[in-house]
Amino acid sequence: MRKLLLATTAIAFGYSGAAPAFAEFNDRNIRVSNGINEDHPVGNGIKAMQACLDQKSGGKLKLTAFWGGALGGDLQATQALRSGVQEAVVTSSSPLVGIIPALGVFDLPFLFANAQEAYTVLDGDFGDMMNEKLEAAGLVNLAYWENGFRNLSNSVRPVTKWEDFEGMKVRVMQNNIFLDTFQNLGANATPMAFGEVFSALETKAIDAQENPYVTIDTSKFFEVQKYVTETNHAYTPFLFLFSKPIFDSYTPEEQAALRECAVVGRDEERKVIQDLNKKSLEKIKEAGLEVNTLSAEEQARIREKSMVVYEKHKAEIGAEVVDAILAKLEEIRK
Repeated sequence: MRKLLLATTAIAFGYSGAAPAFAEFNDRNIRVSNGINEDHPVGNGIKAMQACLDQKSGGKLKLTAFWGGALGGDLQATQALRSGVQEAVVTSSSPLVGIIPALGVFDLPFLFANAQEAYTVLDGDFGDMMNEKLEAAGLVNLAYWENGFRNLSNSVRPVTKWEDFEGMKVRVMQNNIFLDTFQNLGANATPMAFGEVFSALETKAIDAQENPYVTIDTSKFFEVQKYVTETNHAYTPFLFLFSKPIFDSYTPEEQAALRECAVVGRDEERKVIQDLNKKSLEKIKEAGLEVNTLSAEEQARIREKSMVVYEKHKAEIGAEVVDAILAKLEEIRK
């Protein structure tokens, strides 16, 4: 009888030890705004993050994703986070430069040579420093997801060195750093709405455009272009941002689960987007386009040529931010 009582007591203690695991979680519906569509790799990341949250919270923390800007544009959604009226948004860094000028550092040309460099910087001390700036603006960055590298396609010539940009009419986003980057290389940088790009390439109103491989593929730019160069001239992260006023109202266990599961989602999203880029590149090659990459020596040369753009925009981004990322990259490349 005494043994049975002890066993029963031990089981009771076992359950009482396990029960609080979910007791620290509340039922929460977390609205996540996205500018992209559900079939983007961010969708895979959201699913992986939700599976992780289900395990950690016993199903209490639920993500409800709104795709294609259903809750407004990325900037509008981000402002809603700062006001504490919406929980989360997955957004690229570029639209937020007006709120946090330091994010302009990710628009600087030829910053990262490859994805691993970007991951090392973003997931380390430099990323933490940027996260502090985001928190000061009322935003908690749970993890850096991936939008990816932009590459050049054109109908004029293979680009193997910066001199090959000379006179080339390149469509760019309405972004001063992008405009300065291509003008500095001798190109005729032309801002244009994305929806106009295909017909402008087809009619030769412009010679070239720059986007990730997936965009070149899905937008069928390969039908009206002859050459693709893996320039890796710009790497844009996605940020999984949470409203700081709302985040601060959550329990420590909820906060920890969100941070940990955002990293799980990040790893899945990065993997899927890398795989998708490889598939898109194969489709571009199969379409008959000539594809080349810039040599390491030319990457270094073109980066040096682009330092004038860094200097021009250093003050508005923040000298300490530009110096910190360059120092980190120099350390990585040793």
